[in-house]
Amino acid sequence: MNRIARKRFIYGAWPILRKEVIHILRDPATLYFALFIPMFELLLFGFALDTKVRQIKTIVYDAAGTQESKRLLDRFTNTDDFHIIEIATSDRELYNFIIEGRGKVGIKIPVDYSRRLQDGRTASVLVLVDGSDSTVTGEAVNVANQITLQESLRQVLGDSGGKVLPVEARQSVLFNPDLRSPNFLIPGMIAILLQMINILLISFSLVREREKGTLEQLYLTPITPLGVMVGKMLPYGFLGFIEVCGILVLMRFVFEVPIAGSLFVLFGVSLPFLLTVLGLGLLISVRARSQVEAVQMASGSILPSVFLSGYIFPIENMPVFFQWVSALVPATYYINALRAIILRGAGVSQMWSNGLVLSAMGIVTILIATVQFKKKTV
Repeated sequence: MNRIARKRFIYGAWPILRKEVIHILRDPATLYFALFIPMFELLLFGFALDTKVRQIKTIVYDAAGTQESKRLLDRFTNTDDFHIIEIATSDRELYNFIIEGRGKVGIKIPVDYSRRLQDGRTASVLVLVDGSDSTVTGEAVNVANQITLQESLRQVLGDSGGKVLPVEARQSVLFNPDLRSPNFLIPGMIAILLQMINILLISFSLVREREKGTLEQLYLTPITPLGVMVGKMLPYGFLGFIEVCGILVLMRFVFEVPIAGSLFVLFGVSLPFLLTVLGLGLLISVRARSQVEAVQMASGSILPSVFLSGYIFPIENMPVFFQWVSALVPATYYINALRAIILRGAGVSQMWSNGLVLSAMGIVTILIATVQFKKKTV
């Protein structure tokens, strides 16, 4: 960039930046949408969502009605995973309760359960699980298998406790030993909220100019396209940084999620992500013809960030093609960095590659938006 182009960029970006700041300050809805909505949604989703399955509604049909069958049912209720809400009196009634949705799990203890145990034979217990809810299904099947295994060992080893198991597994969960849902959900939620709010805000910037008829005046000014992009981007980048600070305060003091790593590293990774998000918003703003179209395009960019970034589903479990697609989603790198810094205490040496990829994505998206804007001015 030569001296004249540099001056055009510097002196061109400043009036655009000043104009955008004045618009933001004069528009309470923009500040409300940028600062209040992310905090509200964080509180809403943070308290409402819980990945730990507890108190699954359970229907029981105890055809045996013996002391042994009642002891087995007590093992189910004592786990806090099952909550017995109905007692069925027949197979059909048990099945109908599950079809109606009154229970997610049905447990049937056959009439010959105690007799088989006394004879040293295998006593089967039927566990019906509603497969329409995959989260409940996996948890119910795993816990039911553990309970029946423990009861089998108790029957084999006896109640005296004189025998010991030859092999014992001692689990130790690192970084989130209490398995708290906020520790898992909220770091990833930061990325989703930042992307959703900032893309929507900045995508309206050029569209608003186009609908008001002031975009043609912008074409006639000596401001460089890159100056326009930077001037539009900086105010929203500052708002995005305030959003990060506010969300981190709520995360730490409301949801009590500790930050194990350095805040400087966390902010250092957040800046290139904001750069990338704002670049995507500018690209949408250049391409969209109306605010409705901008909203539709912005919404289309959010769904892949939710489902393909590893926020909800592990990337390793996806087909290879979608693993490649996830590598193109900026939220993939930011969510990975957030969880590593906040929960595992990762530092610069572990996170520099994520920051580098996000910086490259941000520069590329801004350059593409600049080229697209330049083509429209020609």
